[in-house]
Amino acid sequence: MSDEINMTISIPTDDDGYVLLQCEHCGTYFKATPSDLEDDRVLHIFCPSCGLISENYVTEDVFELAMKTVTNAVNDMIYNEFKKMERHSKKGIITFKVEKRPKHENEDPIRSGIEAMEICNFSCCERTTKIKPLLKMTGAYCPFCGVKNYEIE
Repeated sequence: MSDEINMTISIPTDDDGYVLLQCEHCGTYFKATPSDLEDDRVLHIFCPSCGLISENYVTEDVFELAMKTVTNAVNDMIYNEFKKMERHSKKGIITFKVEKRPKHENEDPIRSGIEAMEICNFSCCERTTKIKPLLKMTGAYCPFCGVKNYEIE
Protein backbone atom coordinates (compact mmCIF):
# COMPACT_ATOMS: atom_id res chain seq x y z
CA MET A 1 0.00 0.00 0.00
CA SER A 2 1.27 3.48 -0.86
CA ASP A 3 2.08 5.92 1.95
CA GLU A 4 0.73 8.91 0.06
CA ILE A 5 -2.82 9.58 -1.08
CA ASN A 6 -3.77 12.61 -3.18
CA MET A 7 -7.32 13.93 -3.25
CA THR A 8 -8.68 16.93 -5.08
CA ILE A 9 -11.60 19.09 -4.04
CA SER A 10 -12.92 21.47 -6.65
CA ILE A 11 -13.87 24.89 -5.31
CA PRO A 12 -16.18 26.64 -7.76
CA THR A 13 -15.97 30.28 -8.79
CA ASP A 14 -18.93 32.60 -9.17
CA ASP A 15 -20.06 34.02 -12.53
CA ASP A 16 -17.33 36.68 -12.39
CA GLY A 17 -14.53 34.19 -11.65
CA TYR A 18 -14.13 34.84 -7.91
CA VAL A 19 -13.77 32.17 -5.22
CA LEU A 20 -15.30 32.50 -1.74
CA LEU A 21 -12.93 32.90 1.23
CA GLN A 22 -13.51 33.33 4.97
CA CYS A 23 -11.24 34.95 7.55
CA GLU A 24 -10.50 32.60 10.44
CA HIS A 25 -10.14 35.58 12.84
CA CYS A 26 -13.30 37.63 12.28
CA GLY A 27 -15.37 35.29 10.07
CA THR A 28 -15.81 37.84 7.27
CA TYR A 29 -16.49 36.43 3.82
CA PHE A 30 -14.84 37.92 0.75
CA LYS A 31 -13.93 36.78 -2.74
CA ALA A 32 -10.77 36.87 -4.84
CA THR A 33 -9.76 35.43 -8.18
CA PRO A 34 -7.77 32.17 -8.18
CA SER A 35 -5.07 33.81 -10.33
CA ASP A 36 -4.52 36.52 -7.69
CA LEU A 37 -4.44 33.94 -4.88
CA GLU A 38 -1.86 31.79 -6.69
CA ASP A 39 0.33 34.70 -7.82
CA ASP A 40 3.89 34.34 -6.48
CA ARG A 41 4.16 38.11 -6.00
CA VAL A 42 1.42 37.98 -3.33
CA LEU A 43 3.15 36.95 -0.11
CA HIS A 44 0.13 37.05 2.22
CA ILE A 45 -3.63 37.46 1.96
CA PHE A 46 -5.07 40.04 4.35
CA CYS A 47 -8.67 40.05 5.52
CA PRO A 48 -10.45 43.09 4.03
CA SER A 49 -12.38 43.59 7.28
CA CYS A 50 -9.89 43.10 10.16
CA GLY A 51 -6.65 43.41 8.17
CA LEU A 52 -5.11 40.30 9.76
CA ILE A 53 -3.35 37.46 7.96
CA SER A 54 -4.91 34.03 8.43
CA GLU A 55 -3.25 30.64 8.07
CA ASN A 56 -6.02 29.67 5.67
CA TYR A 57 -9.21 31.09 4.29
CA VAL A 58 -11.05 27.81 3.76
CA THR A 59 -14.80 28.09 4.29
CA GLU A 60 -16.76 25.68 6.47
CA ASP A 61 -18.32 24.05 3.38
CA VAL A 62 -14.93 23.19 1.90
CA PHE A 63 -13.66 21.87 5.24
CA GLU A 64 -16.76 19.69 5.73
CA LEU A 65 -16.48 18.27 2.21
CA ALA A 66 -12.79 17.52 2.77
CA MET A 67 -13.56 15.69 6.03
CA LYS A 68 -16.31 13.60 4.38
CA THR A 69 -14.06 12.76 1.42
CA VAL A 70 -11.23 11.66 3.69
CA THR A 71 -13.58 9.66 5.94
CA ASN A 72 -15.03 7.81 2.94
CA ALA A 73 -11.57 7.05 1.55
CA VAL A 74 -10.26 5.80 4.91
CA ASN A 75 -13.32 3.59 5.43
CA ASP A 76 -12.80 2.09 1.96
CA MET A 77 -9.12 1.40 2.67
CA ILE A 78 -9.93 -0.28 6.00
CA TYR A 79 -12.67 -2.37 4.38
CA ASN A 80 -10.32 -3.47 1.57
CA GLU A 81 -7.63 -4.49 4.07
CA PHE A 82 -10.15 -6.50 6.10
CA LYS A 83 -11.30 -8.20 2.89
CA LYS A 84 -7.70 -9.23 2.20
CA MET A 85 -7.46 -10.63 5.73
CA GLU A 86 -10.71 -12.53 5.16
CA ARG A 87 -9.33 -14.19 2.00
CA HIS A 88 -6.12 -15.24 3.77
CA SER A 89 -7.90 -16.63 6.85
CA LYS A 90 -10.26 -19.03 4.98
CA LYS A 91 -7.90 -22.02 5.30
CA GLY A 92 -6.74 -21.44 8.85
CA ILE A 93 -8.03 -22.52 12.22
CA ILE A 94 -9.48 -19.09 12.89
CA THR A 95 -11.63 -17.56 10.17
CA PHE A 96 -12.36 -13.92 9.64
CA LYS A 97 -15.58 -12.64 7.96
CA VAL A 98 -16.28 -9.12 6.75
CA GLU A 99 -19.96 -8.36 6.34
CA LYS A 100 -20.66 -5.25 4.30
CA ARG A 101 -18.91 -2.12 3.11
CA PRO A 102 -19.41 0.94 5.35
CA LYS A 103 -21.90 3.48 4.08
CA HIS A 104 -20.43 6.55 2.42
CA GLU A 105 -21.27 9.99 3.71
CA ASN A 106 -22.87 12.25 1.09
CA GLU A 107 -20.25 14.46 -0.54
CA ASP A 108 -22.42 17.39 -1.57
CA PRO A 109 -20.78 19.70 -4.11
CA ILE A 110 -19.72 23.16 -2.99
CA ARG A 111 -21.66 26.14 -4.27
CA SER A 112 -20.03 29.55 -4.64
CA GLY A 113 -22.68 31.15 -2.35
CA ILE A 114 -22.95 34.66 -0.88
CA GLU A 115 -23.76 36.77 -3.89
CA ALA A 116 -24.41 40.09 -2.08
CA MET A 117 -20.89 41.35 -2.75
CA GLU A 118 -19.52 44.08 -4.95
CA ILE A 119 -16.31 44.17 -6.96
CA CYS A 120 -13.81 46.63 -5.47
CA ASN A 121 -10.75 47.98 -7.24
CA PHE A 122 -7.69 48.39 -5.05
CA SER A 123 -5.43 50.91 -6.78
CA CYS A 124 -2.50 50.12 -4.47
CA CYS A 125 -2.04 46.68 -6.05
CA GLU A 126 -4.15 47.16 -9.17
CA ARG A 127 -6.21 44.10 -8.27
CA THR A 128 -9.85 43.50 -7.56
CA THR A 129 -11.77 41.59 -4.92
CA LYS A 130 -15.40 41.22 -3.92
CA ILE A 131 -16.49 42.47 -0.51
CA LYS A 132 -19.77 43.35 1.18
CA PRO A 133 -21.19 46.80 0.31
CA LEU A 134 -21.01 48.05 3.92
CA LEU A 135 -17.31 47.21 4.07
CA LYS A 136 -16.84 49.02 0.79
CA MET A 137 -18.44 52.17 2.22
CA THR A 138 -16.53 52.15 5.53
CA GLY A 139 -13.17 51.24 4.01
CA ALA A 140 -11.39 47.95 3.63
CA TYR A 141 -7.90 46.54 3.81
CA CYS A 142 -6.39 45.48 0.52
CA PRO A 143 -6.26 41.65 0.58
CA PHE A 144 -2.95 41.69 -1.30
CA CYS A 145 -0.86 44.33 0.52
CA GLY A 146 -2.85 45.12 3.71
CA VAL A 147 -3.19 48.88 3.12
CA LYS A 148 -6.40 50.40 4.54
CA ASN A 149 -8.27 52.02 1.68
CA TYR A 150 -11.10 54.45 2.41
CA GLU A 151 -11.76 55.47 -1.17
CA ILE A 152 -12.54 52.21 -2.90
CA GLU A 153 -13.73 52.56 -6.46
